[in-house]
Amino acid sequence: MNEPLAERIRPKTLDDYISQQHLVGKNGVLTNLIQQGVIPSLILWGPPGIGKTTLANIIATESKRPFYTLSAISSGVKDVRDVIEKAKKSGGLFSTKNPILFIDEIHRFSKSQQDSLLGAVEKGWITLIGATTENPSFEVIPALLSRCQVYILNSFDKTDLIALLHRAIEKDELLSTKKIILKETDALLQVSSGDARKLLNIFELLVSTDDEIEITNKLVLEKIQKNTVRYDKTGEQHYDIISAFIKSIRGSDPNAAVYWLARMIEGGEDVKFIARRLLISASEDIGNANPTALILANNTFQAVSTIGYPESRIILSQCAVYLANSPKSNASYVAIGKAQNLVQKTGDLSIPLHLRNAPTKLMKDLNYGKNYKYSHDYPDSFVEQEFLPDEISGTKIYEPGQNARENQFREILQKRWKKKYDY
Repeated sequence: MNEPLAERIRPKTLDDYISQQHLVGKNGVLTNLIQQGVIPSLILWGPPGIGKTTLANIIATESKRPFYTLSAISSGVKDVRDVIEKAKKSGGLFSTKNPILFIDEIHRFSKSQQDSLLGAVEKGWITLIGATTENPSFEVIPALLSRCQVYILNSFDKTDLIALLHRAIEKDELLSTKKIILKETDALLQVSSGDARKLLNIFELLVSTDDEIEITNKLVLEKIQKNTVRYDKTGEQHYDIISAFIKSIRGSDPNAAVYWLARMIEGGEDVKFIARRLLISASEDIGNANPTALILANNTFQAVSTIGYPESRIILSQCAVYLANSPKSNASYVAIGKAQNLVQKTGDLSIPLHLRNAPTKLMKDLNYGKNYKYSHDYPDSFVEQEFLPDEISGTKIYEPGQNARENQFREILQKRWKKKYDY
């Protein structure tokens, strides 16, 4: 029996599908859509090994629709057009049973490949189901994204994963003939990092040699962990290394920053993921101490999105070193946190009349915009007036950081506002 365990016990119906109750439970949104016979184009977003492909197959089966599939890794624009033509012939124009085209790893499709789907989706020739591990807002073109519903699949929890193991033991034709005891599962679950496919592959490896076996943490660590000392892009190490990378930049240590960057590059981490975190760091940790950092980080994101590996490693290294060596300030980050907290505590405070827009006579009669002072009519384009609601007038939200550029901000604010910005 050469078929992998994960494939042998793949669920065929919604009743067999484990987890994602918010989507496929008794009152799940996809359950209701299937029952109504109305399936919109949709994007399934979630980490690897949580059943996106399985769910797409079940949707097609239970809605009784023709099912076509493409992999973004190996398919080009011609492949997309060919399958659309087949789908048109099998489904018919504007049929309520129009075929489903499933595209795995749709985030890997180029803009031109995604563009080639637009007409077929818009005209109803196909119902598109895309699967992605990346945020669709970044990876799917806006025109296509606007025509799709996005559904988030959550990582399997411990209960889900153990249920999968018991199903394999009880339902699989081969495993059901063995005596398998799940004495301990912590190590097995940890090594699989919430990926059901990985869990089942490891489990099959553990039980393949003996007819009687007791699963313990020691057994898993002895047989498996020695062979898994590598970068896991979806597991705990993924988050720990990116954390170490950003903290090294925040701590102004370019040596460490480049080291952790190399760890991610050698592990095959997505260049866009790294570049996005550099963008965040440029604003959160450097901010107005060096505004050029944000510009460089944004250019880095654009460049690596175009170039990819291996050359993008040089651009990422340049940006990481620059950010690590930049002066640091989290003043803007702290300010927006304070402001949001203030809004949450005080609610929707009334906007002062002099700041309101007055496009109609009625609004002017209600004193909208009255007594507003147009800054450019005054020396240095500044005149003192209140811009906060009366209830929080005088509240200090932004405090400049201790660095050369923001010290200039502090001097300007104190010169203009006197005591209001007396830090």
